[in-house]
Amino acid sequence: MATNAADASVSNALQPGTRAPEFSLLAAPGQPVTLSELEGPVVLIFYPADWSPVCSDELSMFESANGLFSDRGAQLVGIAVDSVWSHVAFKAERRLNFPLLADFHPKGEVGRSYGVYRDQDGTTERALFVLDAEHDIAWSHVSPIGISPGVDGALRAVEALS
Repeated sequence: MATNAADASVSNALQPGTRAPEFSLLAAPGQPVTLSELEGPVVLIFYPADWSPVCSDELSMFESANGLFSDRGAQLVGIAVDSVWSHVAFKAERRLNFPLLADFHPKGEVGRSYGVYRDQDGTTERALFVLDAEHDIAWSHVSPIGISPGVDGALRAVEALS
């Protein structure tokens, strides 16, 4: 995991070699996504909020690279504390083709289980977790909240699973 002194709040993020905590969150009304039902490698993209400029850019970059992840058998999944209705509108506006999951109620429960919930502002860190096919964490990275991590690190981590 990448950290620096200015980003000390990320010390609780789960590390590689840890079993990914199970979850079931809504991608749309009545459409839950459960981690254990996802096959193959999974890239979890925790982001602070729909509609913010950095989050919009970050998720658009992942959408542009979605085919590269898919070609390697990996699925992208975004997670934020916004409501399912916000995610539905944001996903349509940004033309995203991977699920955005609502960690809305109880707020931030999944973010907390991955060690990336920010109590100080009620959002999550900007964090990436690459899970192997057994859903163990193979790679994790937390960026400063205002900086997009890009897709390169996660893509290299997925490639390393092959």
